[in-house]
Amino acid sequence: MTSKPIRAIVVGGTGYTGAELVRLVLGHPSTELVSIVGNTTAGQAVADVLPSLRGIVDAVVQPFDPDAVAAQADVAFCALPHAASAEAVSALRQRGQKVFDLSADFRFEDLAVYEAWYGKHPVPERLSEAVYGLVELHREELRTADLIAVPGCYPTASTLALAPLVKNGLIRLDGIVVDAKSGVSGAGRGVSSATHFAETAEGVRAYKAGAHRHGPEIEQELSRLAGEPLKIAFVPHLIPMTRGILATCYAQPADSSLTAAACVEAARTLYAGSPSVHVLDEGEHPDTLWVRGSNRVHLGYAQDRNGQTIIAMSAIDNLVKGASGQAIQCLNVRFGLDEGAGLQAPAQWP
Repeated sequence: MTSKPIRAIVVGGTGYTGAELVRLVLGHPSTELVSIVGNTTAGQAVADVLPSLRGIVDAVVQPFDPDAVAAQADVAFCALPHAASAEAVSALRQRGQKVFDLSADFRFEDLAVYEAWYGKHPVPERLSEAVYGLVELHREELRTADLIAVPGCYPTASTLALAPLVKNGLIRLDGIVVDAKSGVSGAGRGVSSATHFAETAEGVRAYKAGAHRHGPEIEQELSRLAGEPLKIAFVPHLIPMTRGILATCYAQPADSSLTAAACVEAARTLYAGSPSVHVLDEGEHPDTLWVRGSNRVHLGYAQDRNGQTIIAMSAIDNLVKGASGQAIQCLNVRFGLDEGAGLQAPAQWP
């Protein structure tokens, strides 16, 4: 346990996930926000870049200086773009800093898989240091980790839904389909014609069908649980809302006698004691509105009436459990705090 406040710096703190981290650090009973680090926004008042913090944070966005970060903070959260994050993380680790990285740069065990989807890795020698930060599946490893790779939002929702089924051999490992839908904040704060209001408000579209780089991340975690390689068909969709992910996963039962009730029981057993995961009763369907603004995960299980398909469903807030809240959950485990500390607020309603 820790008695003094954990001093935290958020690197890349003016994007959506960074701003969410700042909000959660400020509200955490055991953390102290030291500073917010930015790149293009360095030197500007925090309140001008993040108006939601007006009257709360009276400070200036700082430039990235790894020596200053290491000297001032106990932990650094890095919410930077892929590749750029790797270099910043490596500089901080050289100085002994504990780092929670929200990019994909340290999520993959296999360098070849990372480079096939993200390009050349700037510091591949550090991959072996990282622990994958999905607390529900890696809790014990996280207790001593100094470089934590916080999972992506789609992998979080999809993996949590399928993990109990894969781990217990309840479904076949071939033919798994993940159909996931996300709000536009998952694309980040940058301006894009594909995500501004007029392009998203009245439509729903699939994108990068079968070719989204979160697919291999889901496969890595499910393969680890299965004890053998598996592949999935992953199709993400953009829907006209700001926050939330709903993942609907389809799989064939390993045994024709498998029921949705058995899937519910397997999930409740795997996630027993988790402050974040709630498994709904059979016949209930998750809704992103029920978890909006929270670190909660709602899981539901069903089967089609002919018994040939198991349907696993998951709803999360992509900016909280899908990113920043998950990083805080990792911090709680790493520092021996209550796992749900600073994350107990219910969802925003309505």
